[in-house]
Amino acid sequence: MNTEINPKPFTGVRIEVTTSVGFDEVLERLRASMGRVNPAEIVRLAQTGISEKEFVQTVTEKYEGESGFMRFAEIDHGGWLPKFGIHRRSVRWILGNPLIAVTMIRHDITAGLFAPVEILVTEAEDGQGTTITYLRPSSLMVIEDNPPLRIAASLLDAKFEALIAHATGA
Repeated sequence: MNTEINPKPFTGVRIEVTTSVGFDEVLERLRASMGRVNPAEIVRLAQTGISEKEFVQTVTEKYEGESGFMRFAEIDHGGWLPKFGIHRRSVRWILGNPLIAVTMIRHDITAGLFAPVEILVTEAEDGQGTTITYLRPSSLMVIEDNPPLRIAASLLDAKFEALIAHATGA
């Protein structure tokens, strides 16, 4: 048995977008612009024997929101943090779209490590605003020279940034 470990250091870019828009309003804007689906449902759909064209049509019509994204999961950190004296609302969302992910994964299967993407939405300490924190997808996915991957990841960056701008009123 052979095992090989190949460390590949890279630098991710962390973005923080702070707005005076309230926490509930930011979440509502995000929800309104995204679809919602359990990732297992996407897998089941793909395994039904439908064509690629039918898969794309179904994902687009049934699951995709106007932003092109769908929410896969939500982790409510604010629900358990008060037990430790931290009284701030904070949720982590996992979101994406398999039709966007494939545009990158087809150029480098390891791009799947960072697709779907994640955001952390946190209420300001004084309750008067919100911060959305995320890692720029292309900074995580493109760690070697791969022009087609860079192009696809840059398109994801732009789409993702537009979603955040919509939610924060930027």
